[in-house]
Amino acid sequence: MSWLDTLNALGVQVDDLGNCQLAEPQSGTTTVTPLTHLGIFDVTGPEAEKFLQGQLSCDIAEVAAGKSLLGSHCNIKGSMVSLNRLMPVDGGFWLRTEASVLPQGQANLNKYMMFSKAESKNISEQVVGLGIQGEQAQALLQSIYSSVPGETNQTTACNEGVLIRVPGDRFELWLPLAEAETLLPTLLQQAVLANSNSWRLSEIRNGIPTIAPETLETFIPQMTNLQVFGGVSFTKGCYTGQEIITRLQHRGKLKRPMFRLSVSTENAPLAGTSINSPDRAGVGTVVACAAAEEQRYELLAVMLKDSFDDQALDLTLETDTNAPLNRLDLPYQLDPELFESKR
Repeated sequence: MSWLDTLNALGVQVDDLGNCQLAEPQSGTTTVTPLTHLGIFDVTGPEAEKFLQGQLSCDIAEVAAGKSLLGSHCNIKGSMVSLNRLMPVDGGFWLRTEASVLPQGQANLNKYMMFSKAESKNISEQVVGLGIQGEQAQALLQSIYSSVPGETNQTTACNEGVLIRVPGDRFELWLPLAEAETLLPTLLQQAVLANSNSWRLSEIRNGIPTIAPETLETFIPQMTNLQVFGGVSFTKGCYTGQEIITRLQHRGKLKRPMFRLSVSTENAPLAGTSINSPDRAGVGTVVACAAAEEQRYELLAVMLKDSFDDQALDLTLETDTNAPLNRLDLPYQLDPELFESKR
């Protein structure tokens, strides 16, 4: 039986984009979301850590020591060509990312791998993810596993899988398929299933960026607030795009960070959609979007800080000029020095 067969038997349908929907919505304070919209590949071998340290923006030594960090792979201009959550495993690392951009992201890494003692495989058919959140999420996991991460970005090994505590006191659990099929009914004795939108919304409310096909090579890491999550190291040394990223941090001025907004409209704003102000087009770009309630969406967008801060400006989507965007708070503060000229 495949993972999709297992989910279908529980009333979960997965569309062509990997998003899971429930035949009947379920209510409960603790939820389990099949992370079917995400894929996972590995990088293993004697030089896996050295290779990734020279390619990704985060400090791979921290991941090797037991953390899970977001890390971007950038082009030589510092723009992100992939964004992954890394986790340590025996012999190397697992990297999970949006399924829609995984093939391209993995291929971009592979181009640099030929001279390293490292290799990579797409393991999305063998390893699957569950997102667990809610009031009793930690207690539920503690009833199953002897060790549960107590701090954000900490990981613990769970048999052949990895359990990660992610921002917002939520958990990502990545397991071999057979193990996940066995565990899911146990989890559902004390929790209910939730759809992909539920997990995406929680990511947005925690201000966590993602990359879509429409936004590849669009943003420098700091434009998506990646440094807040330890996703950018300014001390580890060289990696692809590092010169541009470091120059912005120490000598430049960040004009477009990422903000959180909401909008009431019929259709979900797609990643890459432009945001306009009355006197200027393209003051922002949608990064991610999820439904908060019927015909109301929350989104993350990279925007001109001056336009976001000017409360007198009405912000609208390029696709719906009659729907004003409402400014929302992020759960973290950005370093004000990022927005000051350093020359």
